[in-house]
Amino acid sequence: MEKIADIIESIAHEKNLNIQSVKEKVIAALINTAKRIYGQEYEFFVDEKDLSLYQKITIVADDDERLGQNNESFIALSRAKKEAGEVEIGDELTYECSLENLGRTAANTLHKELEYHIQKLLEETIFEKYKSKIGQMAFGSVVRVDDEENTFIEIDELRAFLPRKNRIKGEKFKVGDVVKAVIRRVYMDRGIRIELSRTSPKFLEALLEAEVPEIKDGYVSVVACARIPGERAKIVVQSNGSGVDPVGATVGVRGVRINAVSKEVHDENIDCIEFTSENEILIARALAPAIVHSVRIEDKKAIVSLNSEQKSKAIGKSGINIRLASMLSGFEIELCELGQSAIASEEAMKNLQDLFKI
Repeated sequence: MEKIADIIESIAHEKNLNIQSVKEKVIAALINTAKRIYGQEYEFFVDEKDLSLYQKITIVADDDERLGQNNESFIALSRAKKEAGEVEIGDELTYECSLENLGRTAANTLHKELEYHIQKLLEETIFEKYKSKIGQMAFGSVVRVDDEENTFIEIDELRAFLPRKNRIKGEKFKVGDVVKAVIRRVYMDRGIRIELSRTSPKFLEALLEAEVPEIKDGYVSVVACARIPGERAKIVVQSNGSGVDPVGATVGVRGVRINAVSKEVHDENIDCIEFTSENEILIARALAPAIVHSVRIEDKKAIVSLNSEQKSKAIGKSGINIRLASMLSGFEIELCELGQSAIASEEAMKNLQDLFKI
């Protein structure tokens, strides 16, 4: 079976597949071919060392009912003793089978079986490769845009698709455009299907990682991200090393880094927030540019007190700011206006405290 060993090595090298995986598929192809040629009632196995094919027959009693079922996987004890001498019920006899001597039919059958199993292995390998890349950046050239405005993009050895719903509002692509997106989903449906997205928060995170060396190298982490695609986004960043300003590193000198990311997502306004484990402080920061007076947590609700003049800033245009803050923090946010008298009273108390300090 030296020829089979050469075939395995050749296939593995040509298709960039694992040799052991190819070997397992070749063994399956050999067994299936033998069953097609000799009959499904026969039982076969392949020696993994030299890839020789064998038929396996189990020795049973002379009166075993399975002998009368035209089942070639069993042999009567009396007959087995004539062929192999000292044997017992339950022992197995093995006979080497040669597909090479069975002519063109066997060769064609083996070729089809090999083709089928190697194709399946190739699909499984590619599927696992891209499944492990979910949430990562991918890019390629647009090869087609269908009537429903789904965009098909050539990525390495596969054609991925970007549904219209996963496209930022106002975006349109044409054949030949190079498009960046994040891998959102990988599944099997008459072949491998890769769904891309430009609206996912993961896409923004991937863009930041590509643009900010400190994020790529692990000195800064993106803890959370919330976005309304094409309009506004908020990200929470954390420093993993002393002396690293997470917001400054992400924004870059004069905003050059964050602006480059914003340009890729249709000038989406991106707010950077420094992480804190205190939910009250995090929510206050997330509501910027509004200036918050206080935050009180009750279960999964955050009651935010603020000056009436700050309320519109906290809500934002069409409620975008408060929605993003809620998405980012995971809390339902309720705004509570402070009365002018309460503000004046509080300011008076603060002045009094300052007076006692003196």
